[in-house]
Formats: sequence, structure tokens, C-alpha cells
Amino acid sequence: MSTHFGGRTLARSQALQLLFQAEANSRAVLSVLDDDYALSEGPLDDYARRIALGVDEMRLELDAVISMRSTGWSLSRMNGVDRNLLRMALYEMLFVDEVDQAVAIDECVELAKAFGTDESSRFVNGLLGRVADDLDAGVDVVAAAREAAEARAAAEAAAAEAAAEEQAAAAEQDAAAGTPRRRLSNGQG
Repeated sequence: MSTHFGGRTLARSQALQLLFQAEANSRAVLSVLDDDYALSEGPLDDYARRIALGVDEMRLELDAVISMRSTGWSLSRMNGVDRNLLRMALYEMLFVDEVDQAVAIDECVELAKAFGTDESSRFVNGLLGRVADDLDAGVDVVAAAREAAEARAAAEAAAAEAAAEEQAAAAEQDAAAGTPRRRLSNGQG
């Protein structure tokens, strides 16, 4: 990478690199910090450490907010850079009082331009803008995301239960008619 960052931008760049390494290796950030890790620049900044550890601690809540405000993209479909940039910016927006929302968003967009794809900066800016709008309207985005996730899980459970009941009813009808149901390779009949 030819881009040189300084100050808090460098710290955010380092935090992104730590988060990416932790995710790529299915490890906690603390585990990465306790072992060998790679940074493109400098010794590790204290703010980078703070952000990376904070994001790691709040990952479930941050991911729920991302999922709630992402339209058409699940977390698993997002590239790792975008996903971790969003987590970092949201962490700063929600849990770091001394960082203004606009600064967190702008910094995330600049890092997306440096580390992400051609579409990354627009994608993260749009999603973070929707969250900022919610925050400005007084929405507790973490609680709203939790509620949305619970509703989604309940709907999925209800759909699975309905499908199982439908399958059982069809099997009963076939049994009553003397028609054996052929089992499919995935175990559904």
C-alpha cells in the first residue's frame, strides 16, 4: 500500500489490520495482540489497540446493527475489509464519546478508498449514513437491531415449523393412500 496515514487515521488503519487478521484466523483480537501480528506502518498506537479490542468485545451488537441497516447484503456476503471498517466506525459512533459521528464516517470512507474495492467507500458511507440518521432521530440502534434479529429468528423458526408440519401432513396422506414417499438425497421427502 502506498498511502501513508498519520495520527488517528493511522491508528484506525492499524485497528483495521488487527481486526482483519483476527477474523481471517478465527481468533480474538487479544490473542492476535499476544502473538505475532503484522502492521503496514509504525508501532501499534494505543488508540488502535483500544478500537480493535472494543470492536472485538462488541462484535455481536455491531454486527446486528450492520445487518439491520444493510439492504441486500448479509454480513457473510460483505468483504472482510468492508465488514471490519463498518464495525470500527459503528464502534466509534456508538461507544467513543470523543469522536464525532461525521469524523467516524469520513475516516471509514477514506480507509475504504485505501483498502477496499471500488464500491467500498460508497457502500460504507451509505450504511453508516443510515445509522447516523437513526441516531440523530433518537433511535437506540443496538436495541432496535436486537429486536429485528429476534423477530427474524422467530420468523425463520415459524417457517421451519410450518414446513415440517406440511411435510408430516403430506407423509400421513401418502401413508393413508399407500403411496410411499421417496426420500431425497438431502433427507427431505
